[in-house]
Amino acid sequence: MSDPLSGAFCKQPAAIANLKRQLASNQHSLQLPYPETINLPFNRQALPDGFVLHPTPQPASDAAGIWVLLQGTTVLMREINGEVTLPEGPCPAWLSLKHPPLSFATLQGRPVLVASVPSNLQIPSELVAEPFNAFQERITPELMTVAGIGKQLLHWQRMSRFCSYCGQTLEQLPETWGKKCVGCGNEHFPHIHPCAIVLIRRDDQLLLIHKPEWPTGRYSLVAGFLDVGESLEECAIREAKEETGVTIKNVRYVASQAWPFPSQQMVGFVADYAYGDIKVDGKEIDDARWFTIGSLPSLPASRSIARFLIDSCSNRAD
Repeated sequence: MSDPLSGAFCKQPAAIANLKRQLASNQHSLQLPYPETINLPFNRQALPDGFVLHPTPQPASDAAGIWVLLQGTTVLMREINGEVTLPEGPCPAWLSLKHPPLSFATLQGRPVLVASVPSNLQIPSELVAEPFNAFQERITPELMTVAGIGKQLLHWQRMSRFCSYCGQTLEQLPETWGKKCVGCGNEHFPHIHPCAIVLIRRDDQLLLIHKPEWPTGRYSLVAGFLDVGESLEECAIREAKEETGVTIKNVRYVASQAWPFPSQQMVGFVADYAYGDIKVDGKEIDDARWFTIGSLPSLPASRSIARFLIDSCSNRAD
């Protein structure tokens, strides 16, 4: 493909050229690395060739495998000549685990296992801890997606030991990642939490927010969890009002992304400013402001749907 931007369905040719010029002036990336919404990182379409997800957890064997080693918010990678890859081989001798590793897939016929590394465990010098949310993206989207699926499934296994209805033990169902209560018989399946995230536009400006826990100067989009009885569009409207004080209109769906931190489904929209002045609570959101497209601040990493929305839909002509 000669131009990754050419596959972004929400762009017009003139808008692409304009956005390239504007982003160049702000020293942002000129290309969209994920031209189709389906292959955003953490979506299954982004998985490497030869990856096969198990239909149900498999016993961990002694055979050499590929390891997703999670330590806090990082994944442990092997660095070779400046490139990082997932560790391979038998279960590392240095690894001290409270729970056995989870075998959740194969890659090119080799087992893929995920395990949680204690935060106080010293890792070998040949491994580096790469944050999932690092701004510098050294992990390829393919390996990041493998690690993300492993992270989400490991979280589910740990959160699904007991029935939320009667409190008794859950047992694994065959040929599925779901479980069944030994007491009341209720079945439980991996919990996926839908969230709306929205790019808000006003002429050539974007409304971006900053949270206190984010790096200074890093801004992103309004987002939040779906509430009871809401459509996703209603969720986007409510979150915009709650986080910024602004009312939006013309909410349109763009794309979705699996977001395994730990188990969200991010549903992305673009919307237009309707009315209202910016007002933030100073706690959850400590700043929100309008930025001209040609003068954008530091933005989320391109692996995120937030960045995809900004890069692909800033000048969308509807």
